[in-house]
Amino acid sequence: MMHFTREQMRWKNNPHVNMLDDFKHLIQLLFAEQSNTALITHVNARSGNFNNIRQTKFEVLSNIWHKLIPHRELHVTGDNILVSAGEGRDKYPASDLSDGERALFYIIGQVIAASVGSILIFDEPELHVHKSILARMWDELEAARSDCTYVIITHDLEFAASRVGQKFVIRDFSPARGWTIESVPENIGFSEEITTLILGSRRPILFVEGRATSLDLMIYRSCYPEWTVIPRESCEQVIHAVATMRANQSLTRVTCFGIVDADDHDESYLATLGVAALPVSEIENLLLLPDIGRAILEKEGYVGAEVDQRLSALKQELFNKAQEIGAIDRVVARHCRRRIDRMLKKIDLSAAVTLADISAEYGRQTAALDVATIGAEAEGRIRQAIKEDNLPAFLRAYDDKNFLAIASKHLKATHPKDFMAWLSRVLRNDSVPSLTTAIRGHIPEVTAR
Repeated sequence: MMHFTREQMRWKNNPHVNMLDDFKHLIQLLFAEQSNTALITHVNARSGNFNNIRQTKFEVLSNIWHKLIPHRELHVTGDNILVSAGEGRDKYPASDLSDGERALFYIIGQVIAASVGSILIFDEPELHVHKSILARMWDELEAARSDCTYVIITHDLEFAASRVGQKFVIRDFSPARGWTIESVPENIGFSEEITTLILGSRRPILFVEGRATSLDLMIYRSCYPEWTVIPRESCEQVIHAVATMRANQSLTRVTCFGIVDADDHDESYLATLGVAALPVSEIENLLLLPDIGRAILEKEGYVGAEVDQRLSALKQELFNKAQEIGAIDRVVARHCRRRIDRMLKKIDLSAAVTLADISAEYGRQTAALDVATIGAEAEGRIRQAIKEDNLPAFLRAYDDKNFLAIASKHLKATHPKDFMAWLSRVLRNDSVPSLTTAIRGHIPEVTAR
């Protein structure tokens, strides 16, 4: 007679990766528990004992289910489970649940049915449960089974940050060697989500300006595929992120670098911090540089003189736009505000103890801020670039979000939204290699330290 162990039967000798299908077993267990609980309640009622009447596990499951998806109601009888899309609607068998609803039922049921004090391990629950209810589901489960310990393996950093408990990053795994894990430190200057992303990355970290949905991120990710790109919105936040990461011992094993817009920075000083500047005032201006525009036009089928004519028309419209009444004044004002903001954020009055000391120290630290001179120099750079017909110098000194519409008209003959969508596709898929190559020719070269 052949004897099979639990590993051979249930896990098919491959417990690391073998998929289980316990759904039918779970249903049987829940019905058995319901029958036993109903029998105990019946016997007690017959004897006049109405104390300690407890909910069945099906009732607990149904309550949690209704809180998460109230538009789907469970109807559990003595031997069947039906579902309806609200009160008074037709019922259908639970076998017709969607994959997501079935997964939700299964996860709730497994937790409710677990033995007292169990350690419950869940691998990537975000793959099976909609993001809108994922965190709420675990709140309900942890409240219903506070006696259990939960180990959740997830790639969803937002979900991981929503859970209270010790966090670890899996740095490596091998069936032969096992897991290599690292604790996620707290209070190091980054959010828990960013800290987890940094520690979990197997690539160096590149901090850039912009948001998660911005053009900045599209360009940087396509041009620096070997780096994990993290947007930090402003120049100051990029500099702070690089400095924080390089100064923190728990993160020093990971290489990091930063890139910011030009904006008249002291580039030699930035280099000492591990930050580089673009050759343009904002990343959108890269698309207006001649060789990058040429790559787009050639992809559109233009050749020879046609390309030169369109590039010339593009440059002329940019210069004309800048020379409209008040246009340069607005750009210079924005530049001055950024410079003032940058200086004010660097002011440190912590050593001053009296009002007089604060006033004197503030005056000393802001004395070098000559707004009139800063504005005159900015305006001078813009006008000199136009006079010399120097488009790269102009794009380094001048910022205007409306320039993207001019680019989309001359380079793609389309609406700016469609132009952005096209850029997103081709940069993500690298389907126009000449465009990516042209952009790489202008952005900073960063290397792992």
